[in-house]
Amino acid sequence: MSTKRRGGRSRPMVSEISRSQRYRQLKHPFDPQTIFSSDEIVSIHNTALKVIQTLGIKTLLPEARDIFKSAGARVKDEMVFIGEDIVASALKTAPSSIILSAANPENVLTYKNGALIFSPGAGCPNIFDRERGRRPGDLNAYIETIKLHQSFDVIHKLGPSAEPQDIATHLRHYSTMQAQMEFSDKPMFVYARGTKQTQDSFKMIRLGLNLSEEEWNGGVWGTTVINSNSPRMLDRPMAQGIIDFARANQMTIITPFCLAGAMAPITVSGALTLQHAEALVGITLAQLVKSGAPVSYGGFASNVDMKSGSPAFGTPEHIKMQIGSGQLARHIKLPWRSAAGSASNIADSQGTTENMSGIWGSLMANASLTIHAAGWLEGGLTFGYEKYITDIEALQTVAELCTKTEATEAEIGFDALREVEPGGHFFAAKHTMDRYQTAFYSPLVSDLSNNGTWLKAGAKTAYERATDIWKNTLENYEQPETGKEVSDRLANFIEKRSSEGGAPIIE
Repeated sequence: MSTKRRGGRSRPMVSEISRSQRYRQLKHPFDPQTIFSSDEIVSIHNTALKVIQTLGIKTLLPEARDIFKSAGARVKDEMVFIGEDIVASALKTAPSSIILSAANPENVLTYKNGALIFSPGAGCPNIFDRERGRRPGDLNAYIETIKLHQSFDVIHKLGPSAEPQDIATHLRHYSTMQAQMEFSDKPMFVYARGTKQTQDSFKMIRLGLNLSEEEWNGGVWGTTVINSNSPRMLDRPMAQGIIDFARANQMTIITPFCLAGAMAPITVSGALTLQHAEALVGITLAQLVKSGAPVSYGGFASNVDMKSGSPAFGTPEHIKMQIGSGQLARHIKLPWRSAAGSASNIADSQGTTENMSGIWGSLMANASLTIHAAGWLEGGLTFGYEKYITDIEALQTVAELCTKTEATEAEIGFDALREVEPGGHFFAAKHTMDRYQTAFYSPLVSDLSNNGTWLKAGAKTAYERATDIWKNTLENYEQPETGKEVSDRLANFIEKRSSEGGAPIIE
């Protein structure tokens, strides 16, 4: 069967006339939901400020402590106590809207409240597909996942899905940065693993995309995620990452990973109070380094399974924390990220339910960015190819909701209602015939045929069909024009830096 990619999706070609929908620059279709009253949000915010000022944050990087101290914070050994006035000043200068640059202008994103941006499952040390099984991530898998991300419009921003463990850590960033630019033209991710690696990565972006100093300085070309060590600790690499990115005017997404009952209080409001406190510390540090530095509030709070201690995702508590995080982000007037994800070991009904719950939680919470939106298994230990494809179906369904549904006279269709007699059907009505080829979303994975037709076609499950789709997508992948000269542009730099020993990560 021949295939075609339309609107960023791969699917069997049914007709030359196809529903056309590009899933780019999406905006939330619904108003944000709430679980706390305004007074309760103020109480959480004020308690978080109290935590920062009276309990303090352990800050392991001396330079970060010096920056806080210079701004008026009290520092005792490794503990930093930050006054409310310092935080308030930082929030005034943190931008509420950030343009995320991309090699392809069509993929440039406006990161702000109201935007609906999806990024894939990230940071996975293992990968899995039905044909090759579960295995450690390598560079080939990293490149394959980049190609998959490039092939679907509903994935708006890149993420490091598969960690290429076949490359030493002091050299790994050369391959991952090159792969992002060579095989995609979407906004990029940069790991914060020490100043030398960060500077190398920024230099590679300038060289690989052939950017002038003006173009580099005028854009946000790289983003990173900063995870505090809950409870109440900012370690050396994360603090250094905030400083390095702020100085270069690149974006940090400050994201405490607060698991209720383990690294955070067991209640929803208690966990969110700790998350909010830690996020405010990171945001404040970025603004103290450079006023106006692009920075995002982040929330990735859920609960643990109290029997095993394992993280849980897509739970009622996860969704409540997403909605509460959105309220807190809007309270301080900053864009923010949330996350979906799954604890399932395979792309089964558990994995689907957990990830879909997280996606809908982000939708109800009006998250600017949802990370781990596709492909995440085992709580982030594995990136699954089939899971990625079935999650893409869910994301495209959400994206379809962003298209305005009209109720014009023509859409309401009184003439069709008049044309069809009582007890009749609308299959042959002119209103239907004029619209049937583009009226409905055509599923990527789902099989809507009857049982007999399904059996004759091989009785494949959605899981099996997903294998065919990712294989077909990779087979039909087309390299973006902007990536075709990247390898040549970077060759001398990578060779030189590798011969010099690369860039060891900061511990």
